[in-house]
Amino acid sequence: AGWGAPDAVADQADAAARAVAWLLLAAYLHLQYRGRGEERFAAPLKLWWALFLLLSVLAVAVHAATTLSYGLPVPALPWARDAVEVLAAVALLVAGFSAKTTGGSASEEPLLNGASESRGDDTVDASLFTSAGFLSVLTFSWMGPLLAVGNKKALGLDDVPDLDHADSVAGLLPSFKTNLEAQAGDGSGPKFTAFKLTKALVRTVWWHIAVTALYALIYNLATYVGPYLIDSLVQYLNGDERYASKGKLLVVTFIVAKVFECLSQRHWFFRLQQAGIRARSALVSVVYQKGLSLSSTSRQSRTSGEMINIISVDADRVGLFSWYMHDLWLVPLQVGMALFILYSTLGVASLAALGATIVVMLANVPPMKMQEKFQQKLMDCKDVRMKATSEILRNMRILKLQGWEMKFLSKIIDLRTTETSWLKKYLYTSTAATFVFWGAPTFVAVVTFGACMLLGIPLESGKVLSALATFRVLQEPIYNLPDTISMMIQTKVSLDRIASFLCLEELPTDSVERLPSGSSNVAIEVSNGCFSWDGSPELPTLKDLNFQAQQGMRVAVCGTVGSGKSSLLSCILGEVPKLSGEVKICGTTAYVSQTAWIQSGKIQDNILFGKEMDSEKYDKVLEWCSLKKDLEILPFGDKTVIGERGINLSGGQKQRIQIARALYQDADIYLFDDPFSAVDAHTGSHLFKECLLGALASKTVVYVTHQIEFLPSADLILVMKGGRIAQAGKYNDILGSGEELMELVGAHQDALTALDVIDVANGGSETISLSLSRSLSSAEEKDKQNGKDDGDKVQSGQLVQEEEREKGRVGFWVYWKYLTLAYGGALVPFVLIAQLLFQVLQIASNYWMAWASPVSKDAEPPVSTSTLIYVFVALAVASSLCILIRALFLVTAAYKTATLLFNKMHMAIFRAPMSFFDSTPSGRILNRASTDQSEVDTNIAYQMGSVAFSIIQLVGIIAVMSQVAWQVFLVFVPVIIICFWYQRYYIETARELQRLVGVCKAPIIQHFAESITGSTTIRSFGKEHQFVSTNSHLMDAYSRPKFYNAAAMEWLCFRLDTLSSFTFAFALVFLISLPTGIIDPGIAGLAVTYGLNLNMLQAWVVWSMCNLENKIISVERILQYISIPEEPPLSTSEDKLPSNWPSEGEIQLRDVHVRYAPQLPFVLKGLNVTFPGGMKTGIVGRTGSGKSTLIQALFRIVEPTVGQILVDGVDICTIGLHDLRSRLSIIPQDPTMFEGTVRSNLDPLNEYNDNQIWEV
Repeated sequence: AGWGAPDAVADQADAAARAVAWLLLAAYLHLQYRGRGEERFAAPLKLWWALFLLLSVLAVAVHAATTLSYGLPVPALPWARDAVEVLAAVALLVAGFSAKTTGGSASEEPLLNGASESRGDDTVDASLFTSAGFLSVLTFSWMGPLLAVGNKKALGLDDVPDLDHADSVAGLLPSFKTNLEAQAGDGSGPKFTAFKLTKALVRTVWWHIAVTALYALIYNLATYVGPYLIDSLVQYLNGDERYASKGKLLVVTFIVAKVFECLSQRHWFFRLQQAGIRARSALVSVVYQKGLSLSSTSRQSRTSGEMINIISVDADRVGLFSWYMHDLWLVPLQVGMALFILYSTLGVASLAALGATIVVMLANVPPMKMQEKFQQKLMDCKDVRMKATSEILRNMRILKLQGWEMKFLSKIIDLRTTETSWLKKYLYTSTAATFVFWGAPTFVAVVTFGACMLLGIPLESGKVLSALATFRVLQEPIYNLPDTISMMIQTKVSLDRIASFLCLEELPTDSVERLPSGSSNVAIEVSNGCFSWDGSPELPTLKDLNFQAQQGMRVAVCGTVGSGKSSLLSCILGEVPKLSGEVKICGTTAYVSQTAWIQSGKIQDNILFGKEMDSEKYDKVLEWCSLKKDLEILPFGDKTVIGERGINLSGGQKQRIQIARALYQDADIYLFDDPFSAVDAHTGSHLFKECLLGALASKTVVYVTHQIEFLPSADLILVMKGGRIAQAGKYNDILGSGEELMELVGAHQDALTALDVIDVANGGSETISLSLSRSLSSAEEKDKQNGKDDGDKVQSGQLVQEEEREKGRVGFWVYWKYLTLAYGGALVPFVLIAQLLFQVLQIASNYWMAWASPVSKDAEPPVSTSTLIYVFVALAVASSLCILIRALFLVTAAYKTATLLFNKMHMAIFRAPMSFFDSTPSGRILNRASTDQSEVDTNIAYQMGSVAFSIIQLVGIIAVMSQVAWQVFLVFVPVIIICFWYQRYYIETARELQRLVGVCKAPIIQHFAESITGSTTIRSFGKEHQFVSTNSHLMDAYSRPKFYNAAAMEWLCFRLDTLSSFTFAFALVFLISLPTGIIDPGIAGLAVTYGLNLNMLQAWVVWSMCNLENKIISVERILQYISIPEEPPLSTSEDKLPSNWPSEGEIQLRDVHVRYAPQLPFVLKGLNVTFPGGMKTGIVGRTGSGKSTLIQALFRIVEPTVGQILVDGVDICTIGLHDLRSRLSIIPQDPTMFEGTVRSNLDPLNEYNDNQIWEV
């Protein structure tokens, strides 16, 4: 019956079409794969098989629905065909996905062979994921080995396996760049826009987008099976004849739908995160390459803080967007399916539900818009604060020396106050969004049932429950849409920022014509050159430049300050925008800048700079640069790790390391930008003699210098004045021919005669200096001997230690500290009570609807329809109020806690001793002030809340289910125990992976910041490729823990889903095996309605617990910095110093011993000396002999370990630090400027008026 003639024809046509399609596919496979011996199927083919499986399952669903809902018998043939198709489709998918890749096609080979070799041997073998079989991929069992290791010990980065080649930068970047260039070449509008970037990203990860779309579709179809069939289940339990034989089929359908829901969701989420990791890697790599090639004007238009934010914040946000990418088409689909179910149960009243849904979505728009604005303001304020913080950390030494750090801390606190005013607004508007989310199902339900009452549509418990289940599923799209829109806007802002950065002007590559080595006798030639730093012809920096240097010539450049000497070198390197003329250089270049640029890392790596180690040449270079002595003093020799910006080296040592780096590169042309001014005269002349006249005798050298004594040995001298070459020629030729060089030499002579006068006044200085040099050399001998004894003791003597990461479980005290910080934890109970009340009222309202509505049309309703609705509305309103109260309490506590943590951490950092800043790269401090603080500001309170709320909900569901069948407890208790065992097993690995993600992020940011600062040096040596590959390596090291963390999460969720589906299946089987009439069908239906959410909630509880444990690490890291040991007090109350102290200025040192850290050797060893007051005392000594350390001891930057220092008879260790430092003044070795005006630099604290400053 019901299968008439037209159906038969359609059936035959369908069968014929399928036969043809399969024959074609068989032919394609036979021809395509026969000759190749390949074992990997093409992506479109797998996609086609997946769709085939989906269609087959849909056919089964349609046939089941036909039988169940309309009671029409389906003939045996379609059933048989369905069974064969589903099995065939599963088999094909298994074959398609478990095929191993053997050689990999040519497109999968690494493009840069170097890139694949540079993977150090610091990682475990290849990716676990690449070699996994089908079942292993399906159930995430391939994570097993890593989780097992994680349970035996705390994971280190070396334990985390490699990424699949396609996930690494080497595998991604080539295709992304190709796609990006294709977009940029479109010609219309700016080179890059957010839209073009998006297109390039989509093309790069299109396979992931297609697969996740398929998974999302399956998942959403599966979630609606439950609500659709609940009505049938209630009728069955009520003993309806139509469903008499369908009980088992119903249960099987429910369970199959659950299985598909679980599988598709897990793989959907996993692939999404994989796509996000790829997008982030690709963007960071492109931004990094752009950063290396920016022109000087572009560099000036962006601060380093903004550039770092692009890598740390914007690229992250684009990666996060992968979670939301399908929501735009899923939301309409979900709403449409919900309306279809409502229409099939409640008829016209479903239109009321549609109206209510739209109202709720619109109600979400204003708070979202406001949140958007606040978020933007918050980000801007944060940018400003981070910029100020990073500048302060860079210059912390000078702030400590001047005693200004507290004044600057108050500046940071002021910036933070502005930021928190926006944070407060942001958090309070987010309560509106929370309210809408939790209140939405209730509101839609009230409106729909109200419409039923008005339209006189009878409410039966089956239909009511079906509707309630549907509203619960609708909650997600309602909430997700505004969230997605806001995320889209944020991502668009980030993409715009990245695109505008990629549009910045690059250094023109054609401004210098580079000829290969040895192809010409002329090494450097500039003809008719006109150059300008800001690219404007009105203000040229250099004009009418004409000179050439033959191979092997020494060219000296001299001139007064600001005459264009450094710019001349920059124009040879192609760093200054060229207005006209031409520049030719023949051979490779090496450049030594005026201010030393040193990378953090080992000294040896700084000198080798990417070249292979040749120990003979290396030793010679150290000899030439007289670094041997210095390396002997350092605890680890050339293996010593240098702090950021070479912080534990003196100025002279940094300069000499720079020169050694240049010499080791063995280039053809050397450009020195006055490197001798940073070293003492003796070392300077040694360097000049050994390096320029000795080692580089056969090379072309251009050196800028202020020291007249280095001029006579030059083959050509260029005297600069006002951006032109005023004189050119040999020393003796031009000395008489013009006044420019004469002026310089004259000034030099005057300075020398002034010194001679002082010398004579002091009388017999000869004898003093002789005895001094003797005592110095004997002291050095002693030093050597002491050094030998100390060698064994200082194994842990590196200044920069590995970043600490806590290991093992996050201590309970961290949670406790966080909860009790604001108002002593007084708000916590209120939040929990409000949530409990909400849950009780929610269940009560659903219970009431299930109990008070009749089971079928014929049954007598217990109460009138109007009573039914009024009680429901009352309960609904009360539950929504509870949510509002809870949200407000939560936000208040969150805001207060975030503020307290910020203030305490910054106070601790600014009061930390200088040794803390020397040994802590600023990246680590900035990471806590930005990333970790952001987590505390906006996330952690919600995360804590969601753990508590989801546990309360889970207890609620189990209570409802056990109402019907207490036997559910028999299954539920062991299942929960297994769940918690899994969770503990998983968290050991996940926690360490999450910590590794945190630790691996700082090096990327630091490397980027260093590369931006040293981009001129990197380019002049032609080392861009090497730095790009280091960046790729760091990116992969960050992606590895991130990728395996995502997989571990899905591994856990898959197992939890399976267990909760088991509980649900047990409850269902139990219900249908009971004789009719034993339980109220309505209440049984309610239990199933709640049970549908069981797997979601059980996973959500464990997931939010794990997520909280991962996020709370931010609090742990901040608390770690709150407890840094602090400096001695800033001022002591006991003894007021006389206001004119120190009046005499006599300084006595009594047996002073000083060292920089307990594990390092002494730098000052038993000094006994008195500096008489009112006299000028000069302190001399070789580099690294302790001159700066002596000054630092006077300011108590380093406290004497033994002995005392008296100033005018007062022991400086007994008075407050500010009392001491504010009475002493210093001109430090490294010049320091703060961003701002010249006036604000002259008077950073605004203590003087303009007249006083003009006098100075």
